[in-house]
Amino acid sequence: MGNNVIIGIVIAIIIVALIAFLVSYLMKKKNQDRLDALEKRKEELFDLPVIEEVDDVKKMHLVGQSQNTFREWSQKWNDISTSSFAELESQIFEVENLNESFRFLKGKKAVVEAEKTMDQMEKEVSEIREGLKELRETEERNSLAVQQALDVYEELKETIKEDEQEYGPALPELQKQVKMIENEFTQFVALNTSGDPVEAREVLDKAEKHTYEVEALMKKIPPLFEDLNTTFPEQLEEINSTYEKLMQEQYVFPEDDLVGDIKKVSKRIEHSLATLEKTEVETVEFENRETASMIDALYDVLEREMEAQNYVATNQATIEQYIKHATKNNRQLLIELDHTAQSYALNHNEIGRVRGFQTEVEEIERQNEQMKPQMQQLLIPFSEVRTFYKKVFKVLEDIENQQVEIDDSLHELRKGEQEAQEKIDVFEFKLRNLKRFVEQQRLPGLPKDYLEFFFVATDRIEELSIVLNKIRVNMEEVNQLVALCEEDLELLDKKTHDLVDAAALTEQMLQYANRYRHTHEEIKEAIDKSFYLFNKEYRYQEALDEIGTALERVEPGAFKRIEDFYFKNPDLV
Repeated sequence: MGNNVIIGIVIAIIIVALIAFLVSYLMKKKNQDRLDALEKRKEELFDLPVIEEVDDVKKMHLVGQSQNTFREWSQKWNDISTSSFAELESQIFEVENLNESFRFLKGKKAVVEAEKTMDQMEKEVSEIREGLKELRETEERNSLAVQQALDVYEELKETIKEDEQEYGPALPELQKQVKMIENEFTQFVALNTSGDPVEAREVLDKAEKHTYEVEALMKKIPPLFEDLNTTFPEQLEEINSTYEKLMQEQYVFPEDDLVGDIKKVSKRIEHSLATLEKTEVETVEFENRETASMIDALYDVLEREMEAQNYVATNQATIEQYIKHATKNNRQLLIELDHTAQSYALNHNEIGRVRGFQTEVEEIERQNEQMKPQMQQLLIPFSEVRTFYKKVFKVLEDIENQQVEIDDSLHELRKGEQEAQEKIDVFEFKLRNLKRFVEQQRLPGLPKDYLEFFFVATDRIEELSIVLNKIRVNMEEVNQLVALCEEDLELLDKKTHDLVDAAALTEQMLQYANRYRHTHEEIKEAIDKSFYLFNKEYRYQEALDEIGTALERVEPGAFKRIEDFYFKNPDLV
């Protein structure tokens, strides 16, 4: 028993020792793996070409702000390559000692500290390299930019030298601005050569801005100067010469001071040239647009009077002929109206309207005669005469249209009377046919309401005949009566056929119902009542309703069958 316990204890100790050894081995291996990774990162960091990059930037001979920035990055690299690397080596050495002396937990903690140091070094080295890259690229950008800017500047300088005359009074100011750009470029080159690309960039930005501003001015100024120096003066010269020529021809202008307006435009051109001298391009652009509008307005005045003179010369005789034509038409129309009024009632104030036309024409003629001496003595603008002529043409055209309309309406009166006379014959013929049709049915009599309507239609036709035979026929009344007669006859035709159909159907129903007379008391009563309505009171529709209703109760569908047969075979009934 005692030996077994001892053996168990020994085995337990061996197992514990094995576990301890295994744990120690794993911890040592883990620390060593992390240490190896750290060593690899250190070597990779040392292999980066930071020293070469520092030397490359150092060869640029930077000064000023750029030099200060470079010194900061260079010093930071020196600190890392000496102090930080030494501290990292010390930490790595400490980890190795702790790992060899089986102090694994402290070794793990030391590895973590060394990794933090490595992380910080890598971050700082990355920042150093990025800063050096920015300094190098700034220098390169400045070198490229200066070439581009100098190319633009040289082009401006050459353009202004070759095309001096295109810039007019703005030339001295442009030359001054080009000289200022040259000074800025000189300053930029000096700063860039001496190794201060950051400050040089600020100067270059100013030089570029001024260069493109001057370039924009040099593009805008020539067309503006061309307008002020050539286009506008030539137009004013043409306007002046045309105005003088028209004045020699004794034209009259409604404008109060056309000469003053021309001088105003001339002074405006001088003012714009003075503004252009200061290269205030936006102001000159605005003024030139207004000047162009003013010149267009002057052209419009001259063209208006010349066109008006041609219009007046072309239409003067036409206007007088048109006035005479309107007067003659009106006189003839009044005669026609007087003749027509003896036979027809004129319901639309035709005579009053035509007399009004005459008043208008006489007023136009008076104004035209009053204007003639003014035109002969050249006291009135042609444009004013043209306005009067156009108004006259419009008024006379409107009068002529109304004259034609009234004349047509007079002819329509005679035509309408003839048509109405012809329709009376048609109406009377229809009336006789309807009467003959009813008589042929040999009915025992006619309902009172039908007779009354028949006489109404007859009286209406008689009334139409009386109205047409009056000394002065009122065609509006005639047309109303014609429409009423047409409606009466249409309705009378319907009433006649409804009456005849009702009578014929009643007879058919009575004959058919006789078969039930002795078997159905209600049929006998309906036959007697229907017979009475038919033969005594002539109320054929009521007689039909009476017998039809009774028959339908005894034999459903009989009424519809008899009715369909009747309308499909009217000749057999």
